[in-house]
Amino acid sequence: MREDDVVAAIRAIVEPVIHRRIVLGIGDDAALWQPSRSHRSAITTDMLVEGVHFSRALMSLNDAGWRAMMANAADVAAMGACPLLATVALGVPAGAVFDEVRDLYDGLSAAAREVRIDIAGGDLSRAPAFTIAVTAVGEVRPSNVKTRAGGRPNAILAVTGELGASRAGLDVARNPHLLEGELAVAALEAFRRPRARCAEGRYFGASRNVQAMMDCSDGLSTDLDRLCVASGCGAVVERVPVADAARAAAQKLGEDPERYALAGGEDFELLVAISPRAFGHLAQRFAARFGRPLHRIGFLRETAGIEFHDQPLQRTGWDHFTR
Repeated sequence: MREDDVVAAIRAIVEPVIHRRIVLGIGDDAALWQPSRSHRSAITTDMLVEGVHFSRALMSLNDAGWRAMMANAADVAAMGACPLLATVALGVPAGAVFDEVRDLYDGLSAAAREVRIDIAGGDLSRAPAFTIAVTAVGEVRPSNVKTRAGGRPNAILAVTGELGASRAGLDVARNPHLLEGELAVAALEAFRRPRARCAEGRYFGASRNVQAMMDCSDGLSTDLDRLCVASGCGAVVERVPVADAARAAAQKLGEDPERYALAGGEDFELLVAISPRAFGHLAQRFAARFGRPLHRIGFLRETAGIEFHDQPLQRTGWDHFTR
């Protein structure tokens, strides 16, 4: 296949554009975008490498493309920003065929439409394995920016959904007999087609009572530690909301469901630190708006370190260089 043919096919998949502030999209040396004067840009990059982040034995290239785009949308959402556009650098291994590249890009494009991101351009190269590097751009009012560093002692810690389903999906993909029926379907859906919490990120960004925020992409045990370090706090974890599929998988594997969920990655739920006096009202409004509860998991404290059931909690989530 010729590079120009692939670029033309990609352009046909991702156009027409959603956001008309893209003045020039795919096909030139760079995309052109007209930002708003009253907003800040939030820019993130995330990479998926075949054999490291995904395996075609466990998911399709379409699913891998979906996950790559959603990972970036989740990072933008965690800043309180609205995702707008993305560029995609794609490494293609020798021997790959046109339909494989198209299938991967169909997944990228479907996820982009889901969260209203335009794919404005990118790059193509030969690589030892399929490599998907997405750079996403969003915008946010300066007053709505949330970071990991704003948490203060006594803030209530909460997550936007139950955890561990994606890890259960990975285990089910490896062992199809682990779960059956609706639990297996839910686990595989969470693993292969996760969804970024973009509307929820904007909701929290608009609240002055939300002190800090990040997404749970590497597992709650790891990501909470990162928030604590950035905020100069410690934390007490009182409970972990466990997805039904994760609870069932953990029980089948002989593991504690809460610790199973703590170590699971790629849930893409948002982790937030909320002023204690405002938590009840904010949680009530969240439930009314999104149709599901905001799960309190604990609170920040002055003392460093994270405590879970009266024991120190160690990082058990994903780390690229220790696994």
